[in-house]
Amino acid sequence: MATAPHPLPLPAEWRDFLALTKPRVMTLVVFTGLCGMLAAPVRVDPVIGFTAILCIALGAGAAGALNQWYEADIDAAMKRTAKRPLPDGRMDRQSALHFGVGLSAFSVLLMGLAVNLAAAAILTVSILFYVLVYTVWLKRRTPQNIVIGGAAGAFPPLIGWAAATGNVALLPVLLFATVFLWTPPHFWALALFVRTDYANAGVPMLPVVAGERVTRRQIGLYTIPMAVVAVAPWPLGLTGPVYGIASLALNAVFGVLALRVATRTTGADDAMLPEKRLFRFSLFYLALLFAAVVVDRWLA
Repeated sequence: MATAPHPLPLPAEWRDFLALTKPRVMTLVVFTGLCGMLAAPVRVDPVIGFTAILCIALGAGAAGALNQWYEADIDAAMKRTAKRPLPDGRMDRQSALHFGVGLSAFSVLLMGLAVNLAAAAILTVSILFYVLVYTVWLKRRTPQNIVIGGAAGAFPPLIGWAAATGNVALLPVLLFATVFLWTPPHFWALALFVRTDYANAGVPMLPVVAGERVTRRQIGLYTIPMAVVAVAPWPLGLTGPVYGIASLALNAVFGVLALRVATRTTGADDAMLPEKRLFRFSLFYLALLFAAVVVDRWLA
């Protein structure tokens, strides 16, 4: 008995290519990269600065496209990602692959030629880390995927600083470490209330393989070093009191929300409310923390 031919993907529109770049994720990446640049103790030529931020955006978009190319099967199995261009049949995988590779190469070459080699090198590492280390190696293999893979999203402040100065210093390293340590509680809070999606897709996120109680405890534990590193620039003399006070306040709120998540034991329908609050606040936390670095530098 003949089987019906598999329907071909519809011709992709520009909106589909834009969706491949994960615009929401890119927004935070671009913002932290911009803050890293503006926090640098040098004046950046506007054209150079714009080019650097454009390259960061293109690099992040390229990594997102390659991530979706590789994870099309996972995205198809998850409710929150099933409408992405590839699982929804609006684009073929080869187009996504070519788009991601081409955008990656263009962003790195432009950064190297128009800005400097240091920023281009870090941008290259960030793209390769996200695609090869996190997406290909870790995502399907270990519940520590988001812990190690969190480094991929932590590179932008280093890139922004390097674009401005041509080197790396302690302050952007601490900003990198802050994002690195922020990533697990941020994503585990999300994973707690979409854990069924991850389970259906066979992704070994911590709530799926270790359970809610362990995940809640880990969120609380990771919040401690995150807060220490986030506040550290102030006592180390790298920032002033504006950043110090803002950092203390933001980490206090984050700590309270994380504690509520860590101490939840009920399985009631409203049990996910603290997780949702922490996840949403974590986005504001990172944005306000990085904005405080820039304001502090301007007022110094």
